[in-house]
Amino acid sequence: MAKVFFSYSHDDEALRNQLEKHLASLRYEGLVDSWHDRRLVAGEMVDSAIDAQIDAADIVLLLLSASFLSSHYCYSVEMQRALARHAAGECRVVPVILRACDWTHSPMGKLLAVPQDGKPITSWTNPDEAFTDVVRQIRVLIKEIPPGNPGRGAVAQSHRPSAAHGAAADTVISTMFESVRSSNLRLRKTFTDFEIDQFAHDGFTYIQRFFENSLAELQARNPGIQATLRRLSDTRFAASIYRDGKVASECAIGMGDGISRNGITYSAQVSPNGFNEMLSVSTDDQSIFFKSLVGFSRNTRDEKLSHEGAAEAFWGKLLEPLQR
Repeated sequence: MAKVFFSYSHDDEALRNQLEKHLASLRYEGLVDSWHDRRLVAGEMVDSAIDAQIDAADIVLLLLSASFLSSHYCYSVEMQRALARHAAGECRVVPVILRACDWTHSPMGKLLAVPQDGKPITSWTNPDEAFTDVVRQIRVLIKEIPPGNPGRGAVAQSHRPSAAHGAAADTVISTMFESVRSSNLRLRKTFTDFEIDQFAHDGFTYIQRFFENSLAELQARNPGIQATLRRLSDTRFAASIYRDGKVASECAIGMGDGISRNGITYSAQVSPNGFNEMLSVSTDDQSIFFKSLVGFSRNTRDEKLSHEGAAEAFWGKLLEPLQR
C-alpha cells in the first residue's frame, strides 16, 4: 500500500476534500493510504508529526494554487522536504494544479504536473473529469513504485534504526502510530441561501467578463469578424458576432429570467422573450455548482459546472453557427 501525503493550503481544503473523495476507489482496493494535517490530534507535536508523515510517504501531492505559493509552511517547509526526498529517489512528488498560479518558475517547474497538460482543475468545464484524470495518473504511478522503495509502507520498513539512531527512529515511529486513524472524516456540508445566491451572482459576473474577453480575442484573431457585448441591465447582457458586417450569431444571457430565481438563462435571440438553455444552482454534500435544467446535451445535463464550465458551455452555444 502506497502512502500519500497531501501538502496544501487550507484555503483549498474544499478542493482537497474533492480529490480525496475521488481517491476512494484506490483506497478500497488497498492501494493507497492518504494523510493530511486534519488528521493531527490535540496535543500532538505538529512539526514533528508532519515531518514524519512526509518522510514515510511514497507519493507527495503538492496541491498548487496562489495560496500554496504564498504559504511559508507549504512552500518553504513541506515542499522543500518533499523535493529533497524526491531528489534522493525516496518518494515521488506530484504537483496537482488546483487553481491557476505562476508555479512553473518554482522548484516544481521541472516536474510533470497533473491533471493533463497541467491545466488547473478549476479551469476544466467539468472538475470531476479533472479529478478523475489525477486519480488515473496516480494509479499508474503506484504501479511504477518498486516494492523496496524507501518509505514504502512505513518508516519502520524503510529506515531500519541503527544503534546510533535507534532512539530517534523510535520517536518517529511512535509519533506515526499516535496519529494513525481513518481518512474518512469528511462530514456533510450545508449551504445557506446567501451562499447559493452569492455563487449565482458571482457566476453571472464571471460569465459576462468571460464573454467580453473572449469576444475581443475572437475579433483580434479572425479577419472579417466583429464582436460586441452590450449590458442591457445589471442582470442581463447581449453578445453579437458579425461576419463581414452581417450578424452570424447572437445571444442574450440573464440571471433570474427563467423559472429559477438564481438560474442563468441563454437565449439565441437578443429579445427578452423566452430562452433556449438554463443553468440552475445545485449543491451536494461538499460544494455548490451549476447544473443544466433545460437545453444542452445529455452529457452536459449530468455535469457539475464551475463558473468557468458554465461560461464555456454558453460560449460554445454562441460559436456553434460559426463552427459548423
